[in-house]
Amino acid sequence: MTEQRLQDILAGFGRARVLVVGDFFLDKYLVMDAALTEESIETGLDAYQVVEKRIAPGAAGNVCANLAALGAGHIQALGIIGQDGEGFELRNCLHALGVDTESLLPMLDCQTPTYTKPMLRTQGVERELHRLDMKNHAPISAKAEAMLLTQLRRTVPQVDAVVVGDQVQLRNSGVVTDVVREELCRLAQRHPHVFFLADSRERIDEFRQMWIKPNRHEALRACGQSAQAMLAIPELVAAGRALAARNGRPVFMTLAEDGILSIHDQISLVPTLPQAGPIDICGAGDSTMASLVLALCSGARPDEAAMLGNIVASITVQQIGVTGKASQAQVLARFRAAGAQFQPRCLELIPS
Repeated sequence: MTEQRLQDILAGFGRARVLVVGDFFLDKYLVMDAALTEESIETGLDAYQVVEKRIAPGAAGNVCANLAALGAGHIQALGIIGQDGEGFELRNCLHALGVDTESLLPMLDCQTPTYTKPMLRTQGVERELHRLDMKNHAPISAKAEAMLLTQLRRTVPQVDAVVVGDQVQLRNSGVVTDVVREELCRLAQRHPHVFFLADSRERIDEFRQMWIKPNRHEALRACGQSAQAMLAIPELVAAGRALAARNGRPVFMTLAEDGILSIHDQISLVPTLPQAGPIDICGAGDSTMASLVLALCSGARPDEAAMLGNIVASITVQQIGVTGKASQAQVLARFRAAGAQFQPRCLELIPS
């Protein structure tokens, strides 16, 4: 990829209309100053003193944040939140990013999923303590499911791409229930000119007729292999091909520090960019999703989209203690700094 080609792809981001469907979380960082810790009179335990709060959209919300930072033309959120304080904060965060939240449905019978991350600050250095999660552990209501289906059918014909963020591990307790997933698959088949790109922690093999982005562990588990296996590239390519054949669309398999396998008509291994200093991988997959879908909407080849994904992730992981974002200016600067060695390696000669 040349710099001019990269600029041409980035120039198309502002025309992209993207629907983000899935589990919208609130990321809440509570920063506590260790020097101010008191002893609780009632319990004798440490009473940490919160001196700063940072909030941001998480999970599907972080995909929206990264789409906004990269300059997407229109972003619409489709999901469920609670009628609670966390839902109020999450909606305000999304509004501030310019995200259309008309289809972010508030429901009385659920709570807004929230990752609360206590950060203990000692002499200016923060470290994360045990996270506190608020999630819904019961199946969503039939009413909520029906509202989601109505919004999906109404909105999909109006967009260029649909990003699916299936974050919740317990089946049918998040937005992407079995029924919603089947409808997404039907809509993907019915609207072949809309890019559907799905990310799922537990059920990536159940998506059909849409592009998918598993990491290596998710891909191996979906193919019935050990998720902990450290397989060589040919074995990973075989797993990716099996998934692509099963779902009828290409696969982006993320390999952490080893890059991204782009499995399409041409199979490419796209390298990562070297990292210096500490990194924070929180939200890196979300930033990759955002850049992949915008690149595809702009006419990028799959290997070019994967290059964008790796560039953006290399920027976001260097943002410590936050779910990071990247701008087009940062992408261009990182590409220039990487030089000519940052190019995909074609793997077409790997036997089927």
